[in-house]
Amino acid sequence: MKIGDKAPNFTLPDKSGKNVSLSDYKGRKVILYFYPKDNTPGCTKQACNFRDNYPQIVARGAEVIGISKDGVKSHSNFAEKYELPFVLLSDKDMEVIKMYEVWKEKKMFGKTSMGVVRTTFLIDEDGKILDIIDGKRMKSTTNADDVIKTGFLE
Repeated sequence: MKIGDKAPNFTLPDKSGKNVSLSDYKGRKVILYFYPKDNTPGCTKQACNFRDNYPQIVARGAEVIGISKDGVKSHSNFAEKYELPFVLLSDKDMEVIKMYEVWKEKKMFGKTSMGVVRTTFLIDEDGKILDIIDGKRMKSTTNADDVIKTGFLE
């Protein structure tokens, strides 16, 4: 997966169990972000940063979609607890996570394991990936702010 590629389409259940496809957003910019787990400190800060910037993002014609391997019920509780207005999708089988190549080896506290690497894809109105912001360029606390600074929403 690289800048310039066509973003692969997918269909996953949202926090209410309704199927949502990336193709549903054709003609709109999409901020597609993958995160490790609901209700963890970093993921909560990231989601709240998108929540706080959501009115500005939507006003500029874009949509936010978050994906993790958590289930529908977990997403529903997470969205309700933190008043998250955007789409959260459940990828329990990790098909989309693997398709977007964000399931990788991670090192934490000297231990190596496999997991979702926090990654944000900026997708234009035609479904082309314009930028990929990964852990090297992004902090969970400022992910939405960093997207805005890229000029993607102009």
